[in-house]
Amino acid sequence: MSKVKIAILGSGNIGTDLMIKVMRHAKHLEMGVMVGVDPESDGLARARRMGVATTHGGLEGLMAMPEWRDVAVVFDATSAYAHKAHSAACVAAGKQVIDLTPAAIGPYVVPPVNLDAHLDRPNVNMVTCGGQATIPMVHAVARVSRAVPYAEIVASISSRSAGPGTRANIDEFTETTGRAIETVGGAARGKAVIVLNPAEPPLIMRDTVFVLSQGAEPADIEASVEAMVREVQGYVPGYRLKQAVQFERFGNNDPVRIPGYGEFSGIKSSIFLEVEGAAHYLPAYAGNLDIMTSAAMATADRWVERRSAA
Repeated sequence: MSKVKIAILGSGNIGTDLMIKVMRHAKHLEMGVMVGVDPESDGLARARRMGVATTHGGLEGLMAMPEWRDVAVVFDATSAYAHKAHSAACVAAGKQVIDLTPAAIGPYVVPPVNLDAHLDRPNVNMVTCGGQATIPMVHAVARVSRAVPYAEIVASISSRSAGPGTRANIDEFTETTGRAIETVGGAARGKAVIVLNPAEPPLIMRDTVFVLSQGAEPADIEASVEAMVREVQGYVPGYRLKQAVQFERFGNNDPVRIPGYGEFSGIKSSIFLEVEGAAHYLPAYAGNLDIMTSAAMATADRWVERRSAA
């Protein structure tokens, strides 16, 4: 199977990490162009040193390059605001768009949960780093339960791994992740919180997932969670449980009240995760970048496989 050319919009942390992953590990992807707006950015300089075509003219600069004709997939690692215009132009040009911003123009995709469900869509959204880490766990509980009334996630990342794009999109992060917990994870209500941890030395990404479910026993939930962890590790080796899943049961005689839902009786599952990055561009503590770019690359590789098989 021949490889397809890709372009990456955004020469910051996420875009640069993705470029290195594609060049080292992609099965069906080949770097075409790295695109930025700052001619002095480290990402563009690194791309030039690695023999990748570059432009600091943004999307307009990319579309003026002869390489544009051969680009099949465009990854957008800029901002939610900029993505709206980027998506319209790229889709009109017949390019497959993979959105790493919280813009969520296209459907949410979390590879081990719904990778194949939306590969016919011209734009797919990779949710957020917190969503990629935690939604598989919400889904793992939901798929063995009768109902999941509520799920809440807390993503804690090193402030050093939060670049300007992440900081500018905090509101979009919480809104997008919360919606995806519901639409992809399977919870009736979802909530997301992000913490930028300034600790020194920097801490590895940590995620806490609380899921309230009904209709499944702890052993079923634990087995489903462990199986899902193995699936995620297939493309993010540094993804792991920090400890065994913790359970708390609420009986009809001792329910917990959920705002907007009412009284809940069932099982609360507490899942504690750690995501260590592969250190392709930033240090290993930046697992938030690693899981996002790994998920995006897995999605694009699968898109090429499906297109080739059609």
